[in-house]
This record gives sequence, C-alpha cells and structure tokens, in this order.
Amino acid sequence: MRSLRSPAAAVLVGALVLSGCTQLPGPAPGPSDPPGESPATATGVQPAGDPSDVVTGLVAPWSMAPLPADDGPGEGAWLVSQRDDAAVLLLTPRAGGGYEVRRAGTVPGVAHGGEGGLLGLAFRPRTSSAAGAGSGAGGWVYAYLTTAADNRIVRIPFRDGALRGEPELVLEGIPRAGNHDGGRLAFGPDGMLYATAGDAGQPGLAQDPSSLGGKILRMTPEGDVPGDNPIPGSYVYSLGHRNPQGIAWDADGRLWAAEFGQNTWDEFNRVEPGGNYGWPEVEGMQDEGAADQRYIDPWAQWPTSEASPSGLTFIGGTFFLAALRGQRLWAISVDEEAGSAEPVAWFAGEYGRIRDVAPGPDGSLWMLTNNTDGRGDPRDGDDRILQVRLAEVQEG
Repeated sequence: MRSLRSPAAAVLVGALVLSGCTQLPGPAPGPSDPPGESPATATGVQPAGDPSDVVTGLVAPWSMAPLPADDGPGEGAWLVSQRDDAAVLLLTPRAGGGYEVRRAGTVPGVAHGGEGGLLGLAFRPRTSSAAGAGSGAGGWVYAYLTTAADNRIVRIPFRDGALRGEPELVLEGIPRAGNHDGGRLAFGPDGMLYATAGDAGQPGLAQDPSSLGGKILRMTPEGDVPGDNPIPGSYVYSLGHRNPQGIAWDADGRLWAAEFGQNTWDEFNRVEPGGNYGWPEVEGMQDEGAADQRYIDPWAQWPTSEASPSGLTFIGGTFFLAALRGQRLWAISVDEEAGSAEPVAWFAGEYGRIRDVAPGPDGSLWMLTNNTDGRGDPRDGDDRILQVRLAEVQEG
C-alpha cells in the first residue's frame, strides 16, 4: 500500500473551482498553498480559450469512441452511444468543416432503466489476426449494455460506416440495477479489453471475488480470461469499487480510474493488478495511523457534489475527468515523486453535466455533455460535443 497523505496535502477540493479559466500563459490559478508548502511545479496541458460546438442535438449520449482512418468512414470519424434508445451514431467530418451525424445502427437487447442502457463503446480493427476476422476494412464495435437480466459486453461487426450482423457475446452476468452499472470499455496498451462494473446497489459484491460487480474487469478481445490476470481463471483485475466509470492509461502504461463515492468522497485511483480499493469498508482516504493495509487509498478525492466522475482521458501529461453532478472538467496533474495528484476545475457550471472526455483532433480535448438524461437541466442545443484547444501549462 502506498504511503498515506492527509487530505489537505493530497487533494484540492472546493476552493479549486475555476469557472471558464482561459488565460495563458501561466498555470491556471488555484487556491492558496497550504502553510509551509511550496507551490507545485506546473507541467502538462490545460484548456486554452473557449470551447466550441462540434455536434449538437444528441439525446442522452454516454460514450465516444474514435475510428481508425483505414477502418470505415475515413479519417476523423467517431462513434457515439445514446443510452436510452440504444443508438450508435456515426460522426464524419464534412469537407467544408463540421461533422455529419447519422445512425450507424442500434444495439439489440438493450433494456433502458435508471442509469442502465447502452453505455460504453470501444472499437477494434478487424484484422486477420483477430479471431473470426476476415480480410478487408472494418472492425468490431464493442458495447457495454444493460439487458433485462444483466449487464453484458457484446461486439458487433462494423463495416462501411454501419453495424452489420448480429452481436457476438463477449461477457455476460455483470450485475445490473437501476444505478451503479459502471459501463466503461477501453482497450489497454496490452491489447486486452477492460470494463468497469458497478456494485449494482449491493455493496457486498465489491468485496466478493466471485462476483463481477464492483470490479474492474480484464479480458481478451474474444472474451476469454487472460492467463496473466491477478486471480487465475477470473476476469477480476481489481476489486472494492463502488461505481467506477472512467479509465485511462498514463504515458508509462499504468491504469487509472475514477469512481463515484456514496455520500462523502469521489475517487481518482491508480489501479494495481489485484488491488482492493476498499468499498464498502472504506470511502476515500483512510485516516493516518488507522489505515487498513488491505485497502489502497485514492490519489485524489472530491466531495460528491463537486464531481460524480465519469469519463477519463490522458493527454499531454494531464488527466482530464468529466464531472456529472459537479458540472465541470477536472484537469489532474500527477506528481509521482511526491506521490500526489492535484486537480484543477474548469468550466464549472457552464455546460452542465459532462459525461465523457476524449482526445480530439490536433491535440484538442472533446467533452460530451449529458443534460438530457433526466438528471440534468437541458440548454438549447443539448446534448452536445464540445472541443477546446489545449496548451502547455507554463511554469511560474
């Protein structure tokens, strides 16, 4: 277990709320440094200028997934999932600027209810080395969905800009409920598929190694258990999670995850194979001197009113985290030497709930709003994808 730190030194919370920070050069302004501590050296990237609309008029969108240039519609194409109607939308750049939006297909078997429905998407090229694949362009669209019986992962052939054929089951039996369904999918640097699974409102599942609930799961693209998973024969990569959603890898290939807390703390965790993150025994950082060494502390934490973290991405040395209830973008700088992470808030309250984030074209950041899902306050044009330019944080 890594060394524990006091919350004051390890995480910046409410005082960090910066609404629409756009001034460069220089680091984004933050709160006063704690007495006796030196200011941290600014590194990484931060938003520069005002976000602009990429696409508007989405309905309860949940996930964004880029497509390789040689696997269908061409360079710059994206897939977007809509939770409630199970639609997979295809975004393709127009020659004169902007994006065309059309439906690439609908994922069958989705039973929307509460937070469940069509959730995360991921894409994998369909090459001759992939099981069941033939030659030619196209690939597999992987989807995490809620059915009437469970949450599950399927993959569907994708070719010529559309879903084609019946879904192929990758993994079933992930517990489902009206909330805490997890739902993020991403391929790691190791080529394995990772999925976040919530505790489905049953906290005890998170500590049960035989359950898929309250876990981060790891599998081969075909749905087998990798031979080097931390628990032999098990999909469980880490446990003790309440409702993890965002996952991303840093420049050294280490996995990080964002997690919804209950009433006190949301978390930003570095995920170790076989690691136990404490839920429901622990929420947030443990008290120094009384820590249970079985559980790994988060690197950063927020009051639940300031985050409700969903999508997570890593760009230019900085993590960017989408906040739902917190209605802001968190930029997180990790200091490995100090063993700490410093979050700074951007655009607080300006665009409502933010569900997902992803690297955009030309080094920009894309943000997906989520105001039409029944919990937000829709604005004219919602929901939308926003693009913001990123620039290096300057020391000073």
